[in-house]
Amino acid sequence: MALSGLEIYKLLPKTNCKDCGFPTCLAFAMQIAAKKVELSKCPHVSEQAQVALESASRPPIRLVTIGTDEQKLEIGNETVMFRHEETFYHPTGLAVLLEDTLAEAAFDEQLTQINKLKFERVGQQININLIALKCSSNQENTFTDKVKQALNQSQFPLILMSDNPQLLKSAAILAKDKRPLLYTANKDNWQLFAELAKELSLPLAVKAENLDELADLAQKISQAGVEDLVLDSGTKPLAEKLNDLTQIRRLALKKAYRLFGFPTLAMTSSGDSYQEITEAAVYIAKYAGIVVIKGVSPWEVLPLLTLRQNIYTDPQKPLQVEPKVYEIGQVNEQSPVLVTTNFSLSYYTVEAEVEASRIPAYIISSYAEGLSVLTAWAAEKFTAETITKTLNECGIKEKVKHQEVIIPGYVAVLSGKLEEDSGWKVRVGPKEASGIPAFLRSLKQNIKGD
Repeated sequence: MALSGLEIYKLLPKTNCKDCGFPTCLAFAMQIAAKKVELSKCPHVSEQAQVALESASRPPIRLVTIGTDEQKLEIGNETVMFRHEETFYHPTGLAVLLEDTLAEAAFDEQLTQINKLKFERVGQQININLIALKCSSNQENTFTDKVKQALNQSQFPLILMSDNPQLLKSAAILAKDKRPLLYTANKDNWQLFAELAKELSLPLAVKAENLDELADLAQKISQAGVEDLVLDSGTKPLAEKLNDLTQIRRLALKKAYRLFGFPTLAMTSSGDSYQEITEAAVYIAKYAGIVVIKGVSPWEVLPLLTLRQNIYTDPQKPLQVEPKVYEIGQVNEQSPVLVTTNFSLSYYTVEAEVEASRIPAYIISSYAEGLSVLTAWAAEKFTAETITKTLNECGIKEKVKHQEVIIPGYVAVLSGKLEEDSGWKVRVGPKEASGIPAFLRSLKQNIKGD
Protein backbone atom coordinates (compact mmCIF):
# COMPACT_ATOMS: atom_id res chain seq x y z
CA MET A 1 0.00 0.00 0.00
CA ALA A 2 1.25 3.49 -0.84
CA LEU A 3 2.51 5.55 2.09
CA SER A 4 1.40 9.09 2.84
CA GLY A 5 3.83 11.99 2.87
CA LEU A 6 3.89 12.07 6.67
CA GLU A 7 4.54 8.31 6.88
CA ILE A 8 7.45 8.68 4.49
CA TYR A 9 8.76 11.69 6.41
CA LYS A 10 8.98 9.64 9.61
CA LEU A 11 11.48 7.32 7.89
CA LEU A 12 13.71 10.10 6.53
CA PRO A 13 16.74 11.57 8.39
CA LYS A 14 14.82 14.83 9.16
CA THR A 15 18.01 16.90 8.84
CA ASN A 16 16.66 19.36 6.23
CA CYS A 17 20.11 19.29 4.63
CA LYS A 18 18.73 20.18 1.17
CA ASP A 19 21.08 17.67 -0.53
CA CYS A 20 18.03 16.17 -2.25
CA GLY A 21 17.22 19.50 -3.88
CA PHE A 22 14.22 20.29 -1.68
CA PRO A 23 14.14 22.80 1.19
CA THR A 24 12.97 20.32 3.84
CA CYS A 25 12.68 16.58 4.40
CA LEU A 26 8.91 17.00 4.60
CA ALA A 27 8.80 18.64 1.16
CA PHE A 28 10.90 15.77 -0.20
CA ALA A 29 8.57 13.22 1.43
CA MET A 30 5.55 14.84 -0.20
CA GLN A 31 7.21 14.59 -3.60
CA ILE A 32 7.97 10.90 -3.01
CA ALA A 33 4.34 10.29 -2.05
CA ALA A 34 3.25 12.02 -5.27
CA LYS A 35 5.59 9.73 -7.26
CA LYS A 36 7.46 12.74 -8.65
CA VAL A 37 10.89 11.92 -7.27
CA GLU A 38 12.81 8.80 -6.26
CA LEU A 39 14.21 8.02 -2.82
CA SER A 40 17.72 7.80 -4.29
CA LYS A 41 17.81 11.62 -4.33
CA CYS A 42 18.44 11.47 -0.56
CA PRO A 43 22.08 10.48 0.12
CA HIS A 44 21.55 10.07 3.88
CA VAL A 45 18.60 7.68 4.11
CA SER A 46 19.29 4.53 6.17
CA GLU A 47 19.26 1.00 4.74
CA GLN A 48 16.26 0.12 6.88
CA ALA A 49 14.35 3.10 5.56
CA GLN A 50 15.34 2.24 1.99
CA VAL A 51 13.75 -1.18 2.33
CA ALA A 52 10.60 0.26 3.89
CA LEU A 53 10.28 3.03 1.32
CA GLU A 54 11.26 1.17 -1.84
CA SER A 55 7.74 0.69 -3.18
CA ALA A 56 6.58 4.11 -2.02
CA SER A 57 9.45 5.93 -3.73
CA ARG A 58 9.39 4.12 -7.04
CA PRO A 59 7.31 5.85 -9.72
CA PRO A 60 4.43 3.73 -11.04
CA ILE A 61 5.82 4.18 -14.57
CA ARG A 62 9.59 4.29 -14.87
CA LEU A 63 11.23 7.32 -16.45
CA VAL A 64 13.24 6.16 -19.49
CA THR A 65 15.71 8.40 -21.31
CA ILE A 66 16.64 8.01 -24.97
CA GLY A 67 19.34 10.23 -26.45
CA THR A 68 21.62 12.67 -24.67
CA ASP A 69 22.06 16.36 -23.95
CA GLU A 70 19.53 18.77 -25.46
CA GLN A 71 18.14 16.14 -27.83
CA LYS A 72 17.30 13.59 -25.17
CA LEU A 73 13.76 12.28 -24.91
CA GLU A 74 12.33 11.40 -21.50
CA ILE A 75 9.21 9.24 -21.43
CA GLY A 76 7.19 7.64 -18.66
CA ASN A 77 6.93 8.74 -15.03
CA GLU A 78 3.28 9.78 -15.43
CA THR A 79 1.04 9.45 -12.40
CA VAL A 80 -2.53 9.89 -13.65
CA MET A 81 -4.84 8.52 -16.33
CA PHE A 82 -6.42 11.84 -17.27
CA ARG A 83 -5.01 15.34 -17.66
CA HIS A 84 -7.78 16.95 -15.61
CA GLU A 85 -6.52 14.96 -12.60
CA GLU A 86 -3.02 16.37 -12.91
CA THR A 87 -0.66 17.66 -15.57
CA PHE A 88 1.03 15.23 -17.97
CA TYR A 89 4.77 15.84 -17.76
CA HIS A 90 6.61 13.87 -20.45
CA PRO A 91 5.27 14.37 -23.97
CA THR A 92 4.99 11.44 -26.36
CA GLY A 93 8.09 11.05 -28.50
CA LEU A 94 7.36 11.18 -32.23
CA ALA A 95 9.67 9.04 -34.38
CA VAL A 96 9.94 8.81 -38.17
CA LEU A 97 10.69 5.42 -39.72
CA LEU A 98 13.57 4.98 -42.18
CA GLU A 99 14.72 1.72 -43.77
CA ASP A 100 18.32 0.91 -44.55
CA THR A 101 17.35 -0.46 -47.98
CA LEU A 102 17.00 3.10 -49.30
CA ALA A 103 19.71 4.15 -51.73
CA GLU A 104 22.25 6.55 -50.28
CA ALA A 105 20.86 9.56 -52.17
CA ALA A 106 17.28 8.76 -51.21
CA PHE A 107 18.31 8.16 -47.60
CA ASP A 108 20.12 11.50 -47.58
CA GLU A 109 17.03 13.23 -48.98
CA GLN A 110 14.84 11.65 -46.30
CA LEU A 111 17.21 12.78 -43.55
CA THR A 112 17.14 16.31 -44.95
CA GLN A 113 13.34 16.31 -44.84
CA ILE A 114 13.30 14.93 -41.31
CA ASN A 115 15.76 17.57 -40.08
CA LYS A 116 13.35 20.24 -41.31
CA LEU A 117 10.43 18.92 -39.26
CA LYS A 118 10.67 21.77 -36.76
CA PHE A 119 7.97 24.38 -36.32
CA GLU A 120 7.13 27.36 -34.13
CA ARG A 121 3.68 27.52 -32.59
CA VAL A 122 2.47 29.99 -29.94
CA GLY A 123 6.06 30.91 -29.20
CA GLN A 124 7.27 27.34 -28.70
CA GLN A 125 9.48 25.17 -30.87
CA ILE A 126 7.85 21.83 -31.68
CA ASN A 127 9.56 19.02 -33.55
CA ILE A 128 9.90 15.28 -33.92
CA ASN A 129 12.17 13.50 -31.43
CA LEU A 130 13.57 10.32 -32.94
CA ILE A 131 14.58 8.52 -36.12
CA ALA A 132 13.57 4.85 -36.15
CA LEU A 133 16.15 3.15 -38.35
CA LYS A 134 15.01 -0.31 -39.46
CA CYS A 135 17.40 -3.00 -40.68
CA SER A 136 15.29 -4.28 -43.56
CA SER A 137 18.36 -5.42 -45.52
CA ASN A 138 19.43 -7.96 -42.86
CA GLN A 139 22.98 -6.92 -43.76
CA GLU A 140 25.18 -5.75 -40.89
CA ASN A 141 27.42 -3.53 -43.03
CA THR A 142 24.49 -1.90 -44.81
CA PHE A 143 22.77 -1.15 -41.55
CA THR A 144 25.92 0.17 -39.90
CA ASP A 145 26.61 2.48 -42.86
CA LYS A 146 23.11 3.94 -42.59
CA VAL A 147 23.53 4.42 -38.85
CA LYS A 148 26.77 6.34 -39.50
CA GLN A 149 24.97 8.48 -42.07
CA ALA A 150 22.15 9.22 -39.66
CA LEU A 151 24.55 10.10 -36.84
CA ASN A 152 26.53 12.43 -39.10
CA GLN A 153 23.60 14.21 -40.71
CA SER A 154 21.03 14.44 -37.92
CA GLN A 155 20.95 15.36 -34.25
CA PHE A 156 17.91 13.24 -33.44
CA PRO A 157 18.42 10.15 -31.24
CA LEU A 158 17.91 6.76 -32.88
CA ILE A 159 15.74 3.70 -32.46
CA LEU A 160 17.77 0.80 -33.84
CA MET A 161 15.33 -1.79 -35.21
CA SER A 162 16.02 -5.47 -35.84
CA ASP A 163 14.95 -8.74 -34.25
CA ASN A 164 18.54 -10.00 -34.61
CA PRO A 165 20.62 -8.74 -31.65
CA GLN A 166 23.88 -9.97 -33.16
CA LEU A 167 23.24 -8.00 -36.34
CA LEU A 168 22.30 -4.95 -34.24
CA LYS A 169 25.36 -5.05 -31.99
CA SER A 170 27.82 -3.20 -34.25
CA ALA A 171 25.34 -0.38 -34.84
CA ALA A 172 24.52 -0.20 -31.13
CA ILE A 173 28.20 0.11 -30.23
CA LEU A 174 28.64 2.79 -32.90
CA ALA A 175 25.71 4.84 -31.57
CA LYS A 176 26.22 4.04 -27.88
CA ASP A 177 27.23 7.56 -26.83
CA LYS A 178 23.94 8.89 -28.28
CA ARG A 179 21.97 6.40 -26.16
CA PRO A 180 19.73 4.78 -28.79
CA LEU A 181 16.73 2.58 -28.03
CA LEU A 182 17.25 -1.06 -29.01
CA TYR A 183 14.20 -2.58 -30.71
CA THR A 184 13.06 -5.25 -30.16
CA ALA A 185 13.33 -8.13 -27.70
CA ASN A 186 10.79 -10.94 -28.03
CA LYS A 187 10.21 -14.43 -26.61
CA ASP A 188 12.84 -15.92 -28.95
CA ASN A 189 15.72 -13.47 -28.59
CA TRP A 190 15.22 -11.72 -25.24
CA GLN A 191 18.27 -13.23 -23.54
CA LEU A 192 20.71 -11.97 -26.18
CA PHE A 193 19.01 -8.58 -26.27
CA ALA A 194 19.10 -8.33 -22.48
CA GLU A 195 22.83 -9.09 -22.50
CA LEU A 196 23.45 -6.44 -25.17
CA ALA A 197 21.34 -3.78 -23.43
CA LYS A 198 23.01 -4.50 -20.09
CA GLU A 199 26.51 -4.49 -21.59
CA LEU A 200 26.00 -1.11 -23.29
CA SER A 201 23.65 0.36 -20.63
CA LEU A 202 21.00 1.12 -23.25
CA PRO A 203 17.19 1.14 -23.07
CA LEU A 204 15.45 -1.85 -24.61
CA ALA A 205 12.06 -2.27 -26.26
CA VAL A 206 10.14 -5.45 -25.44
CA LYS A 207 7.50 -6.79 -27.83
CA ALA A 208 4.80 -9.42 -27.47
CA GLU A 209 1.43 -9.93 -29.12
CA ASN A 210 -0.54 -10.37 -25.89
CA LEU A 211 -0.31 -8.68 -22.51
CA ASP A 212 0.38 -11.82 -20.49
CA GLU A 213 3.38 -12.65 -22.64
CA LEU A 214 4.52 -9.02 -22.51
CA ALA A 215 4.42 -9.02 -18.70
CA ASP A 216 6.35 -12.30 -18.60
CA LEU A 217 9.07 -10.91 -20.88
CA ALA A 218 9.30 -7.67 -18.90
CA GLN A 219 9.80 -9.69 -15.72
CA LYS A 220 12.52 -11.90 -17.22
CA ILE A 221 14.43 -9.00 -18.72
CA SER A 222 14.16 -6.94 -15.54
CA GLN A 223 15.50 -9.85 -13.52
CA ALA A 224 18.37 -10.08 -16.01
CA GLY A 225 19.42 -6.58 -14.94
CA VAL A 226 17.89 -4.32 -17.61
CA GLU A 227 15.77 -1.64 -15.95
CA ASP A 228 15.03 0.80 -18.79
CA LEU A 229 12.32 -0.94 -20.80
CA VAL A 230 9.77 0.24 -23.36
CA LEU A 231 6.74 -2.00 -23.92
CA ASP A 232 5.19 -2.79 -27.31
CA SER A 233 2.11 -5.02 -27.51
CA GLY A 234 2.56 -5.51 -31.25
CA THR A 235 0.90 -4.30 -34.44
CA LYS A 236 -2.88 -4.63 -34.18
CA PRO A 237 -6.10 -3.01 -35.36
CA LEU A 238 -6.51 0.44 -33.86
CA ALA A 239 -9.20 -0.52 -31.32
CA GLU A 240 -7.18 -3.47 -30.01
CA LYS A 241 -3.99 -1.43 -29.73
CA LEU A 242 -5.81 1.36 -27.92
CA ASN A 243 -7.21 -1.19 -25.49
CA ASP A 244 -3.70 -2.56 -24.83
CA LEU A 245 -2.22 0.88 -24.21
CA THR A 246 -5.07 1.78 -21.86
CA GLN A 247 -4.84 -1.49 -19.92
CA ILE A 248 -1.08 -1.17 -19.49
CA ARG A 249 -1.45 2.38 -18.18
CA ARG A 250 -4.37 1.50 -15.91
CA LEU A 251 -2.69 -1.57 -14.41
CA ALA A 252 0.51 0.38 -13.74
CA LEU A 253 -1.25 3.34 -12.11
CA LYS A 254 -4.35 1.88 -10.47
CA LYS A 255 -3.09 -1.57 -9.53
CA ALA A 256 0.62 -0.78 -9.05
CA TYR A 257 1.41 -3.69 -11.40
CA ARG A 258 5.17 -3.35 -11.62
CA LEU A 259 5.60 -5.49 -14.75
CA PHE A 260 3.72 -2.83 -16.70
CA GLY A 261 5.44 0.06 -14.96
CA PHE A 262 7.24 1.18 -18.11
CA PRO A 263 6.46 3.57 -21.00
CA THR A 264 4.98 2.13 -24.18
CA LEU A 265 5.62 2.28 -27.91
CA ALA A 266 3.17 2.10 -30.82
CA MET A 267 3.87 1.87 -34.55
CA THR A 268 1.33 2.98 -37.12
CA SER A 269 0.30 0.29 -39.60
CA SER A 270 -1.96 2.08 -42.09
CA GLY A 271 -0.68 2.53 -45.63
CA ASP A 272 -2.90 5.57 -46.17
CA SER A 273 -1.38 8.87 -45.01
CA TYR A 274 -4.64 10.29 -43.69
CA GLN A 275 -5.43 7.11 -41.77
CA GLU A 276 -1.90 7.05 -40.40
CA ILE A 277 -2.30 10.55 -38.96
CA THR A 278 -5.55 9.50 -37.30
CA GLU A 279 -3.97 6.36 -35.91
CA ALA A 280 -0.95 8.23 -34.57
CA ALA A 281 -3.19 10.89 -33.02
CA VAL A 282 -5.06 8.22 -31.07
CA TYR A 283 -1.79 6.78 -29.74
CA ILE A 284 -0.57 10.23 -28.70
CA ALA A 285 -3.79 10.85 -26.80
CA LYS A 286 -3.85 7.40 -25.13
CA TYR A 287 -1.17 6.48 -24.01
CA ALA A 288 1.96 5.78 -26.05
CA GLY A 289 5.33 7.02 -24.83
CA ILE A 290 6.67 6.79 -28.40
CA VAL A 291 4.76 6.77 -31.69
CA VAL A 292 6.56 5.67 -34.87
CA ILE A 293 5.18 6.97 -38.18
CA LYS A 294 6.23 6.64 -41.82
CA GLY A 295 5.15 10.05 -43.15
CA VAL A 296 7.77 12.81 -43.37
CA SER A 297 5.76 15.59 -45.04
CA PRO A 298 5.12 18.70 -42.90
CA TRP A 299 1.36 18.44 -43.49
CA GLU A 300 1.45 14.97 -41.93
CA VAL A 301 3.68 15.77 -38.98
CA LEU A 302 2.49 19.24 -37.91
CA PRO A 303 -1.04 18.15 -36.84
CA LEU A 304 0.48 15.48 -34.61
CA LEU A 305 2.94 17.90 -33.03
CA THR A 306 0.13 20.40 -32.49
CA LEU A 307 -2.04 17.77 -30.82
CA ARG A 308 0.83 16.72 -28.59
CA GLN A 309 1.54 20.30 -27.63
CA ASN A 310 -2.10 20.83 -26.68
CA ILE A 311 -2.29 17.67 -24.56
CA TYR A 312 0.99 18.22 -22.74
CA THR A 313 0.54 21.92 -21.99
CA ASP A 314 -0.29 22.43 -18.31
CA PRO A 315 -3.98 23.46 -18.30
CA GLN A 316 -3.48 25.19 -14.96
CA LYS A 317 -0.70 27.41 -16.32
CA PRO A 318 -1.75 29.16 -19.53
CA LEU A 319 1.02 29.92 -21.99
CA GLN A 320 1.78 33.61 -21.77
CA VAL A 321 3.76 36.21 -23.67
CA GLU A 322 5.43 39.17 -22.04
CA PRO A 323 2.96 42.06 -21.60
CA LYS A 324 4.44 44.87 -23.70
CA VAL A 325 4.28 46.65 -27.06
CA TYR A 326 5.29 44.50 -30.03
CA GLU A 327 6.32 46.04 -33.35
CA ILE A 328 5.20 44.12 -36.43
CA GLY A 329 6.96 45.27 -39.60
CA GLN A 330 8.49 48.69 -40.25
CA VAL A 331 6.24 50.68 -37.93
CA ASN A 332 6.04 54.47 -37.80
CA GLU A 333 4.16 57.19 -35.92
CA GLN A 334 0.99 56.56 -37.93
CA SER A 335 0.90 52.77 -37.59
CA PRO A 336 -2.30 51.29 -36.16
CA VAL A 337 -2.36 50.02 -32.58
CA LEU A 338 -4.13 46.78 -31.66
CA VAL A 339 -4.64 45.45 -28.15
CA THR A 340 -5.14 41.86 -27.02
CA THR A 341 -4.42 39.77 -23.93
CA ASN A 342 -1.11 38.12 -23.03
CA PHE A 343 -2.47 34.61 -23.72
CA SER A 344 0.06 33.13 -26.17
CA LEU A 345 -2.46 31.68 -28.58
CA SER A 346 -4.38 34.96 -28.74
CA TYR A 347 -1.25 37.04 -29.27
CA TYR A 348 0.38 34.81 -31.91
CA THR A 349 -2.89 34.46 -33.81
CA VAL A 350 -3.22 38.23 -33.99
CA GLU A 351 0.47 38.60 -34.88
CA ALA A 352 0.16 36.14 -37.78
CA GLU A 353 -2.82 37.99 -39.23
CA VAL A 354 -1.15 41.39 -38.89
CA GLU A 355 1.88 40.01 -40.71
CA ALA A 356 -0.41 38.60 -43.40
CA SER A 357 -1.92 42.06 -43.92
CA ARG A 358 1.54 43.48 -44.75
CA ILE A 359 0.57 46.62 -42.87
CA PRO A 360 3.08 47.53 -40.12
CA ALA A 361 1.31 47.79 -36.77
CA TYR A 362 1.79 47.80 -33.01
CA ILE A 363 0.27 45.02 -30.92
CA ILE A 364 -0.13 45.69 -27.22
CA SER A 365 -0.22 42.56 -25.10
CA SER A 366 -2.18 43.54 -22.00
CA TYR A 367 -1.58 41.49 -18.87
CA ALA A 368 -4.62 39.26 -18.20
CA GLU A 369 -3.05 36.36 -16.28
CA GLY A 370 -2.59 34.47 -19.54
CA LEU A 371 -6.31 34.23 -20.25
CA SER A 372 -7.91 34.48 -23.69
CA VAL A 373 -9.88 37.59 -24.62
CA LEU A 374 -13.39 36.42 -23.73
CA THR A 375 -12.25 34.48 -20.66
CA ALA A 376 -10.26 37.46 -19.39
CA TRP A 377 -13.20 39.80 -20.02
CA ALA A 378 -15.58 37.48 -18.14
CA ALA A 379 -13.09 37.26 -15.27
CA GLU A 380 -12.67 41.06 -15.26
CA LYS A 381 -9.00 40.79 -16.18
CA PHE A 382 -9.42 42.52 -19.55
CA THR A 383 -11.49 45.62 -18.89
CA ALA A 384 -11.54 49.30 -19.75
CA GLU A 385 -9.56 49.95 -16.58
CA THR A 386 -6.85 47.37 -17.28
CA ILE A 387 -6.50 48.43 -20.92
CA THR A 388 -6.28 52.09 -19.89
CA LYS A 389 -3.57 51.21 -17.39
CA THR A 390 -1.68 49.36 -20.11
CA LEU A 391 -1.98 52.26 -22.57
CA ASN A 392 -0.63 54.64 -19.95
CA GLU A 393 2.30 52.48 -18.88
CA CYS A 394 3.49 50.54 -21.94
CA GLY A 395 5.11 53.49 -23.74
CA ILE A 396 2.87 53.46 -26.81
CA LYS A 397 2.16 57.20 -26.47
CA GLU A 398 5.80 57.93 -27.30
CA LYS A 399 5.66 55.72 -30.39
CA VAL A 400 2.60 57.09 -32.24
CA LYS A 401 1.16 60.56 -32.90
CA HIS A 402 -2.44 59.42 -33.02
CA GLN A 403 -4.46 58.15 -30.06
CA GLU A 404 -6.52 55.42 -31.61
CA VAL A 405 -6.64 51.82 -30.41
CA ILE A 406 -8.28 48.77 -31.99
CA ILE A 407 -9.94 46.32 -29.60
CA PRO A 408 -11.18 42.78 -30.34
CA GLY A 409 -14.72 42.64 -31.71
CA TYR A 410 -15.85 40.23 -29.01
CA VAL A 411 -15.36 42.93 -26.34
CA ALA A 412 -16.98 45.78 -28.28
CA VAL A 413 -18.98 46.50 -25.12
CA LEU A 414 -15.83 48.03 -23.62
CA SER A 415 -15.47 50.74 -26.25
CA GLY A 416 -17.49 53.53 -24.57
CA LYS A 417 -15.96 53.12 -21.12
CA LEU A 418 -12.48 52.72 -22.60
CA GLU A 419 -12.76 56.00 -24.55
CA GLU A 420 -13.98 57.74 -21.40
CA ASP A 421 -11.22 56.35 -19.17
CA SER A 422 -8.27 56.52 -21.57
CA GLY A 423 -9.03 59.49 -23.79
CA TRP A 424 -8.16 57.31 -26.80
CA LYS A 425 -10.46 56.85 -29.75
CA VAL A 426 -11.56 53.23 -29.86
CA ARG A 427 -12.19 51.25 -33.01
CA VAL A 428 -13.86 47.86 -32.73
CA GLY A 429 -11.97 45.27 -34.74
CA PRO A 430 -13.27 42.01 -36.17
CA LYS A 431 -14.45 39.23 -33.86
CA GLU A 432 -12.27 36.66 -35.58
CA ALA A 433 -8.54 37.22 -36.10
CA SER A 434 -8.91 36.09 -39.73
CA GLY A 435 -10.69 39.38 -40.41
CA ILE A 436 -7.73 41.52 -39.31
CA PRO A 437 -5.98 41.84 -42.72
CA ALA A 438 -9.08 43.20 -44.47
CA PHE A 439 -9.85 45.43 -41.48
CA LEU A 440 -6.36 46.96 -41.44
CA ARG A 441 -6.34 47.53 -45.19
CA SER A 442 -9.65 49.40 -44.90
CA LEU A 443 -8.13 51.64 -42.21
CA LYS A 444 -4.89 52.36 -44.01
CA GLN A 445 -5.97 55.54 -45.77
CA ASN A 446 -7.85 56.87 -42.74
CA ILE A 447 -4.84 56.44 -40.47
CA LYS A 448 -2.59 58.27 -42.95
CA GLY A 449 -5.00 61.17 -43.00
CA ASP A 450 -5.22 61.61 -39.23
